[in-house]
Amino acid sequence: MSDVPEHVPVLKRETIEAIGPQSGGLYVDATFGAGGHTQALLEAAPGATVIAIDRDRDVLLRTAERLSQFGERLRVIHGKFGDIAQLLQQAAVGKVDGIMADLGISSMQLADADRGMSFRADGPLDMRMDRTRGETALELIESLDQEELADVIFRYGEERRSRRVARCIKQAQGDGRLQTTLDLRKAVVRAVGPARVGGVDPATRTFQALRIAVNGELDELGQLLESAPEVLAPAGVLAIISFHSLEDRMVKRAFQDRERWEAFFKKPVCASPAETHLNPRSRSAKMRAARLRSGDLLPAEAS
Repeated sequence: MSDVPEHVPVLKRETIEAIGPQSGGLYVDATFGAGGHTQALLEAAPGATVIAIDRDRDVLLRTAERLSQFGERLRVIHGKFGDIAQLLQQAAVGKVDGIMADLGISSMQLADADRGMSFRADGPLDMRMDRTRGETALELIESLDQEELADVIFRYGEERRSRRVARCIKQAQGDGRLQTTLDLRKAVVRAVGPARVGGVDPATRTFQALRIAVNGELDELGQLLESAPEVLAPAGVLAIISFHSLEDRMVKRAFQDRERWEAFFKKPVCASPAETHLNPRSRSAKMRAARLRSGDLLPAEAS
């Protein structure tokens, strides 16, 4: 796997400081991925245990093997983090002291052209984080009419030229010229023109929109925000790293519930210039964290 770029966890120091892992504590990494944040949590508190969740079974098993030196201090669960309450219950796990989630795509998924996540290499139009279930990006495009596709691209990609993009995509599909990621990128470029020098690739927003739609990412985030208070111990911490405004607005709105959460920061924490220089992926990262108010009556207790 030498062609897979090294995964650099975004906002690692800031996230670990927010979670504040303690020896004997129990923590959840809801987005295991390449395991950078999990490893940092385990190293920061030698007596702590981390439960790592990922919906991508291939990534889960590969990373668990890489971190096998932590033994029983690392437990892995295959599943969607939106189902965190159910997953922890099935694993006979009680309340946890902290939860962190990095909502970005893992470097392993981006590097694997067969996953269809990237417009920089040719691959099937898949985009599923869990390839064992759900429809692919191509199947989604085929199931939508032009207006519905434009709505998806506008809503989840915040692409102002969504109608023009949808028209070119559906034309390519109708002509049999839409099978791979590069086919999709070509259709987008026909709609909006090539990238400016040094600018963002014109396909970025469309790929983001389709990936979010295929994986139900915003629904899953909403489920995590709703379920976290049920599984956190009193004064437990939830820290979430987001990469676009749709996610960040959802997290901000949830943490504004002051009866439930005590937010750590008025504004999200962003990567330092030094980090963005070393890891360009961190430029769009924003981290928000909040502590569960210990006086809360959780749903199970209030009923």
